[in-house]
Amino acid sequence: MHPVLPSHYKRYVMERPLTPRPVPAPLAPGFRLIAWAEHLLDLHADVLFTSFHDDLDGKVFPNLADRMGCRFLMRAVRGLRGFCPSATWLAAGPGGYAGAIQGVVSGGWGMVQNLGVCPEARGKGVGAALLVKCLAGFANAGAVGCHLEVTADNAPAVRLYKRFGFRPTRVRYKPAGEAGV
Repeated sequence: MHPVLPSHYKRYVMERPLTPRPVPAPLAPGFRLIAWAEHLLDLHADVLFTSFHDDLDGKVFPNLADRMGCRFLMRAVRGLRGFCPSATWLAAGPGGYAGAIQGVVSGGWGMVQNLGVCPEARGKGVGAALLVKCLAGFANAGAVGCHLEVTADNAPAVRLYKRFGFRPTRVRYKPAGEAGV
C-alpha cells in the first residue's frame, strides 16, 4: 500500500523587525561564509538541491527536488527586481559547500527566498550564520523588517527562525506538488 500524501502543506509566514540586529552566530571550525558573486549562481543551485531533494521541502516544492529545477529557481531569484546581493551567501566547510541563503528586498522588507543547509553540515551553526548575514544584508540595503515562509512541519527551521526573533504572523496552505518560485 502506498502512503497517503497530504493534499496541502501548512506554511507559516514569519516576520521580524531588523532592529535590534542579531548577534553574529558562530560557525563550527573549518566553516566560512562566501558573499554573493554572479559566478556562484550554479553553486547556490547545487547547494539548494543537496539541501532539499530528499527533504520535506523537496516534496512541497518539486523544483527543489530536481537539480535543473534548482538552477531554474536560482536564475528566477537572481532575476527578481529586488534581488539583494548583500543578503545572499554561501557557506563552505571541510567537506565542500554546506549551505546557502538568498534574499530579495521589496517595499522596505527583506524576504528570505531560500535557506538550505546540506545534511552533513546541519547542527554546526551554518543556518544561523547564514541567517544573521542575510539579515545584516537586508538592513544595509535599507529594509526595516524581514519575512519568510517555512513549512510548519520543518521543526528545526521553525526553531531557528524563532531563536532569531521571527514570529508567525499568518498561516498559508500550499497545494502539494505545486511548482514555483
